Amino acid sequence: MEAAAPASICAARLIALNRESRGLSLRAGLISAAQAGDYQAAVKGRGMEYDESRPYQAGDEIRHIDWRVTARTGKAHTKLFREERERPVWLWIDFRAPMFFATRGRFKSVLAAELAALFAWTAARQGDRVGGMVFAETTRHELRPEAGKAAVLGLIRRLVEHPAWGQAPRAPEGEEGLAPALLGLCRLVRPGSLVILLSDFRCFNAAARAHIARLRPQNELIMAHIHDRLEAQLPPAGCYRVTDGGREVMFDSRDRRHAETYAERFNARREALLKCARAAHINYLSCRTEADPVALIRQGLRRR
Repeated sequence: MEAAAPASICAARLIALNRESRGLSLRAGLISAAQAGDYQAAVKGRGMEYDESRPYQAGDEIRHIDWRVTARTGKAHTKLFREERERPVWLWIDFRAPMFFATRGRFKSVLAAELAALFAWTAARQGDRVGGMVFAETTRHELRPEAGKAAVLGLIRRLVEHPAWGQAPRAPEGEEGLAPALLGLCRLVRPGSLVILLSDFRCFNAAARAHIARLRPQNELIMAHIHDRLEAQLPPAGCYRVTDGGREVMFDSRDRRHAETYAERFNARREALLKCARAAHINYLSCRTEADPVALIRQGLRRR
């Protein structure tokens, strides 16, 4: 099998992940959170096809009451649903400039691509339709959900050929951050979908949280937070030289107060993501760049 490269991806490697995806499952109702409280999130909306109505029973959800049958019979009835065979699975993949970084393992963008391929192969194997959005600061590529191997190969082609690979360092983005790409995703996703967010979630602001809150009520969400160990904590005290391939800077980690402030900034972002995940019952996966992508999915999406 094609070995993983730390700073690039190739189609052969992502295609080979088809074999490693065997044994993984994305079936509705089996996704529980390993990091944010061990809850399960049920798929709701048009992903559940109406089957029949029966008399209301204690514990039934009020939003599933069949008001037409209730009005006709004079007795409360509840709608029963069966799951649609082909559920749309949307992969939202962040290829902004900060994703092309790592000090251990592989670039965050490489890990995002490998996780996306694993999720896509798993979804296709269980009969779901695979689609996605790959975005950077100034580009956004959309793939409508389709069934079968061809859909996964189309996603892989889009990942490998994305213009972000090999580009010169880009200027930092504005305050909008993730919000425009999430808004675009909201306009594409239909109720009953599984939405998988693969990002380092830089610039995760109130607008981004609002778009995620809009997606969640009728869809199942997975939030894969991809990060490098250096982003969470500065290295041991000393002076270090860092380059992005174009610019070069020096930083000093001997200042204890600066090191604490640095760690607090990352922890605050992580806590904001966890708070959003807990509030909306979203599965949160903490994905370090040195971790094995198959193990991340197996551990994060375990059966309850």
